[in-house]
Amino acid sequence: MKLAIMQPYFFPYLGYFSLIKHTDRFILLDTVQFIRHGWIERNRVLKQNGGWLYIQVPVIKNEGRDTLIKNIIIDNSKPWKDKILAQLAHYKNIAPNYFLILSLVKNLFENEYGDIVNLNKTTLLAVCQYLGLNPDMQVFSQMGLKIEQPKESDDWALNICKKLEDVNDYINPSGGLSFFQKYKYENAGINLKFQIFEITEYSQNRETFEPGLSIIDVMMFNSIEQIHEMLDNYIFK
Repeated sequence: MKLAIMQPYFFPYLGYFSLIKHTDRFILLDTVQFIRHGWIERNRVLKQNGGWLYIQVPVIKNEGRDTLIKNIIIDNSKPWKDKILAQLAHYKNIAPNYFLILSLVKNLFENEYGDIVNLNKTTLLAVCQYLGLNPDMQVFSQMGLKIEQPKESDDWALNICKKLEDVNDYINPSGGLSFFQKYKYENAGINLKFQIFEITEYSQNRETFEPGLSIIDVMMFNSIEQIHEMLDNYIFK
C-alpha cells in the first residue's frame, strides 16, 4: 500500500491533490500543533487587479501555543463564507468555469462547520469527487491508532506506518527532503519516496502567471482532463 500523510489544508494547491491521486490511502494529520497563518485556515486566489490575495476562514483565538489542529474552532460569528464568495466574484469576467466552480463552493458553504478539520476534509472530498477521485481518506485523531510518541518530526509518519503494518511505500512531498531520515524507514521495511511535483503554467487570462494558487483557481480555468494531466506532472526521488 502507498500511504501519504498531510495536515488538513483549506482548498490547497494542485500538488496536494496529486499526492492524493497517486497514493492508496491518505491520512489527515490533525494531532500536531496548529500554526496560525499557514495553510490550515487560508489559501490564495487571484486578486482582481493583479497579484493574489488570501481567502481565509476565521478561527477562534486560543492563547495556548500548543493548540492542536483538531481543536481549532471556526469563528462563525463572522461572515467568512460571504466574504470568500465575494473575493471570487471577479473570476466571472476571466474564468470559463466560473459558474460551475462557484456552484461547487456555494454548495459546500450551505453546510455548517464547527471546526476546521471537518470543513477541510469535506472540501477536499468535494474537490476529489469533482475530479473523479475516490480517495481512502481518514482523519488521524478519529482512527483510534495508538502510536509510539514521536521524538523527531519525521517520526509521525514512520510510527503511523509501523502501526498500520501493510504500508509498503510512504510518499511525502519534496519539502521533506531536508529532514526525513531515509534509513529509519528502510530499517522498518518501508520504501520512502518524495514526490517532486512540477507546477504546470496555464492561462489565467492575464499577463503574469501566478503559480501555486488554490485548487479553486486551477478549476476555474481548466477542464477536468487538463487538471489530470497536471496532477500527473511529477517524478519520485
